[in-house]
Amino acid sequence: MRIQDDHHAMLRAPNGTPIIGIVGWKKSGKTTLTVRLVEEFVKRGLKLATVKHAHHAFDVDNGETDSARHRRAGASQVAVVSGRRWAMVTELRGAPEPNFEEIIAALEPADLIIVEGYKSSPIAKIEARRVKSLTTKPLADDDPLVIGIATDHAIDGKGLPVFDLDDIEAIADLIERILGPLPRQANSESSAGAQMQDPE
Repeated sequence: MRIQDDHHAMLRAPNGTPIIGIVGWKKSGKTTLTVRLVEEFVKRGLKLATVKHAHHAFDVDNGETDSARHRRAGASQVAVVSGRRWAMVTELRGAPEPNFEEIIAALEPADLIIVEGYKSSPIAKIEARRVKSLTTKPLADDDPLVIGIATDHAIDGKGLPVFDLDDIEAIADLIERILGPLPRQANSESSAGAQMQDPE
């Protein structure tokens, strides 16, 4: 069955932006693959947004910055703004972590969203595999939404296209082919990203 015919698959965000996931076990190379795909699609003229699942408690603003002091004083939400970028930091303080759909809906319009992590999300995915991965169980065996495998060693793709982890152009071509022609926003030069804790 083609992924386009899977009614459970979320191929686009609520605002219509196409979504692709990069999944893999720890040390599988998924972060490097994500970064290189962002670079490739930006080179192709697309505006990118990314979402990253963090496997640990992370801090985007620490030390003795004024905004960090605001948070430590008890502010539930802090906006840090400059002439080059801005960020909104929200403290959950025991509240449930936002779900996948809420995070996707919060992103600004882009030409493509690349999601790193969220192995159980209902989106099309590229699975990254490396010999050095701490777990070797193939994700594609149990996930029909995996559309291709990027690897640093010879494997049997069991009907799925298999790419070298370094063949970024070919992987990007597959993503464009599966998700359909990706729109190009005029003068799109930048990418945005969101990061949150990973329950996986």
